[in-house]
Amino acid sequence: MTDFSDALNVATSGMKAQASRLRFVSENIANTDTPGYRRKTVAFEDVMKNGAVQTGPVSLDQTALEQVYDPSNPLADATGHYDGSNVNLLIEVADAREAQRSYEANLKMFEQVREMSTALMDLLRR
Repeated sequence: MTDFSDALNVATSGMKAQASRLRFVSENIANTDTPGYRRKTVAFEDVMKNGAVQTGPVSLDQTALEQVYDPSNPLADATGHYDGSNVNLLIEVADAREAQRSYEANLKMFEQVREMSTALMDLLRR
């Protein structure tokens, strides 16, 4: 039964990691119009030898901030520009879909392992 629990742990860790990734994507989307906001990214790390993962440290995207022209903005400099964010909604939507599909794949794996362990228990009862 340890193989089943290892597989469940791997699937669970994958779902937790993708949920965390979705949280950062949502935060990026919410701050698209926040002046000076830098996009947050997160990488995954191996936790143990059996394939479980967790999110690593959060890093800020160092891409140049968008220069927004709005002379009426209190943050504008002498030329009428201020630093916008470096969030690209197209990239964020793509990241969100990838995280969603990865989450669903881990959930499917979790369900399959649960069904297999249930079937094994039924066989052992006979």
